[in-house]
Amino acid sequence: MTTTTTPVRDRTPAASPTGAAAVARRLTALGRAEMLLLLRNRTAIAVALLLPLVMIFAIRSSLEQVDLGGTGMTVAGATLTGGIGMVLVQVVYMNLVSAYVARREELVLKRLRTGEISDREILIGTALPSVALALAQCVLLVAAGAIAFDLSAPHRPDLLVAGLVLGFVLMSALAAATAVITRTVQTSQLTTLPLYFVSLFGSGLFVPLAVFPDRLASVLELLPMTGVMTLVRHGWLGGVESGDLFTAGATALAWTAFGVFAVRRWFRWDPRG
Repeated sequence: MTTTTTPVRDRTPAASPTGAAAVARRLTALGRAEMLLLLRNRTAIAVALLLPLVMIFAIRSSLEQVDLGGTGMTVAGATLTGGIGMVLVQVVYMNLVSAYVARREELVLKRLRTGEISDREILIGTALPSVALALAQCVLLVAAGAIAFDLSAPHRPDLLVAGLVLGFVLMSALAAATAVITRTVQTSQLTTLPLYFVSLFGSGLFVPLAVFPDRLASVLELLPMTGVMTLVRHGWLGGVESGDLFTAGATALAWTAFGVFAVRRWFRWDPRG
């Protein structure tokens, strides 16, 4: 059976309420429903809560074998900022790919499109629980850094917040784009692996880019998560340079724009089975 691809559109009927209050009400209702579905999925919630914690210990073990001299970072600082990146990839990106595919195959997305809610609101509302869960974990990591690891408060909270916001939007957009090529929830475990491993080893989650040779680091700076990690790491630990900030922000925005374009152009609302 041939399945057509329908671009994401704003389909708000003229008679529907279009004010900010109406949009917020629709997003809240959809986000609440998605949160209930997430909480009922014990496997998904366990992975979202426990896997990042396990990976943080793995990051710490790997960093103990790396010479961080000259990077301006301690093992604790590099571990916890890498942990934030891990949360963004695992809790937002990987979890959302499964959510988008599951809702598509169960005809939930198709039914939602028959109502007053717009396509953009459907995608954002579906992402809200994963983003909220990831935000809570990131806040806990920052608190743990101050309480248990004797790290200072973020040097540039504005950069840290900007990195987190960009990370949430980027991972959500790339999750929806990855859902396009993902047939089932089971195959999402495979289609998410390329970005997962590239981010893990190339974007500074396991080892800061400052450890790599300059030429290799310049190439790795172009990866999707690298810009976000640069903003998060410099926002928390300091040592920022304006040139690094510009490159990081531009890279993250470019990948976000690509993700949004891919979703608008190719996102599938009908089941692929």
